[in-house]
Amino acid sequence: VQLQASGGGLVQAGGSLRLSCAASGGAFSTYVMGWFRQAPGKEREFVAAVRSAGRSYYADSVKDRFFISRDNAKNTVSLQMNTLKPEDMAVYYCAAVPGTYYSGRYYLEDEYKYWGQGTLVTVSS
Repeated sequence: VQLQASGGGLVQAGGSLRLSCAASGGAFSTYVMGWFRQAPGKEREFVAAVRSAGRSYYADSVKDRFFISRDNAKNTVSLQMNTLKPEDMAVYYCAAVPGTYYSGRYYLEDEYKYWGQGTLVTVSS
C-alpha cells in the first residue's frame, strides 16, 4: 500500500487548507485512515481518523475546525482544515491500517501500518 499526501502550503492564520491522501494497492474501503502531524521540535501527534464506514475522531486541538472525510470510490482521504492557527503548522502525514489489524487505538502511531511521505503546512501569523 502506498500513500501520497498532497495539499500542503502556506496560509495565513484564520485561513483554510485541504489536504488529500491518495492510496494505491490494497482494499482501501476496509482501512482505517488517519492524519498525524509533527511540528518542529515536537513529537508526531494524532490529528484525525476515519473508519471504513465513516465514523470520525479528532484531537481536541482541532475539533470543530478540521474535518476528515473519505471517498472509497476514489481511494482518497481528505482533511479540511479551517480557522488555521500558527500552532497548526507542521508536516502532516496520512496513515492507514487494514480493518483486520485495527484494535481501536486510532490515536496511536503504532496502530497504523502504512504511512505517506508528509506534506508541509505553514501558517503565518
